[in-house]
Amino acid sequence: MTYVVTENCIKCKYQDCVEVCPVDCFYEGENMLVIHPDECIDCGVCEPECPAEAIVADDKLEDDSWVEFNTKYAESWPNITEKGEPPADAKDWDGKEGKMAHFSPEPGEGD
Repeated sequence: MTYVVTENCIKCKYQDCVEVCPVDCFYEGENMLVIHPDECIDCGVCEPECPAEAIVADDKLEDDSWVEFNTKYAESWPNITEKGEPPADAKDWDGKEGKMAHFSPEPGEGD
């Protein structure tokens, strides 16, 4: 089992999870975070820290697409070890449907 970041992190990116991770397995993209599944020790301390409820155990997912997504971007995005500021409009995006349409893997893309 591992934990992964899912769609509701997009444009929320609260980062509370980063502070509690004992192995620093979070990686930061333009408008979301991901967890490197191979680095996650399955402790679960990050899951309750996410205000957007975007962190999920992989055994609770319907398919492996989010595991693959997290793996892909964790391998190219920079590691994040300290909490930063979420976007100013994070609360406006929390819980919105269809956020993948706003996913931006690189600065300036996808918006």
